[in-house]
Amino acid sequence: MASTDLENNKIFAAILTAGIVAMLAGFIADMFIHDEELEEDAYPIEAAETTSGGAATVEATVEPVDELMAAADAVNGEKLVKACAACHTFENGGPAKIGPNLWGVYGGPHAHMSGFAYSDAMKATSDKTWDVQSLNEFLWKPKKYIEGTKMNYVGMKKPEDRADVIKYLESLK
Repeated sequence: MASTDLENNKIFAAILTAGIVAMLAGFIADMFIHDEELEEDAYPIEAAETTSGGAATVEATVEPVDELMAAADAVNGEKLVKACAACHTFENGGPAKIGPNLWGVYGGPHAHMSGFAYSDAMKATSDKTWDVQSLNEFLWKPKKYIEGTKMNYVGMKKPEDRADVIKYLESLK
């Protein structure tokens, strides 16, 4: 009986010691770490401004790539589309995957691949042509350019990268 009381006392002492050590560590940390307000954020986060009703008033827009097209690099564009190869093929006569084959997409109509199950939203724009402007907007934010598209791609932020991809797609003829 005396040995179980001794074991219980050891357990209680260990718990008490751990609590005291944790409290002491907190006091020491407070002495060495001081909360200071930064003059400005270390990494600025862009957000839409809101009105008093909470609605966004400023919306981001796609940067044009027309001036970048002269210096665009199709070789870099080919490297960038490797991520797209999970859903698309790029060779002449290549099969559709989750997304359509993109050979000849530049200069062709939206919903260009016959037999592919495009979304109704994409089919509704089939009278439009994929040119620099439309590809730029689509690559920037596909779901913003064609609301209702099945393409689950967030978009490409850098205008230089979009210009390179467009230059590569232009070369697929």
